[in-house]
Amino acid sequence: MSGTGFLQANGGVAQELATSQRREKETEKELKRVKKELQRKESALAETAALLVLRKNINAIWGPKDEEA
Repeated sequence: MSGTGFLQANGGVAQELATSQRREKETEKELKRVKKELQRKESALAETAALLVLRKNINAIWGPKDEEA
C-alpha cells in the first residue's frame, strides 16, 4: 500500500472513531436526561402517595370532608 493509500485508510478509521465518540456522548447525554426525568417522576409519585396516606389518616380521625359548601 502506498503512503497516500495508508493515510486515507487510517483517515477513515479516525472518522469512524470520531463518529462513534460523538454518538457515545449523545447517548450519555440522553441517559442523563432520562435519569433526571425518572428521578423527578419518582419524587412526584412519592409526594402523591404521602398525601394520599395523610388524607386517609385525616378521614379516619375526623371523617370524610363534606363537599357541600
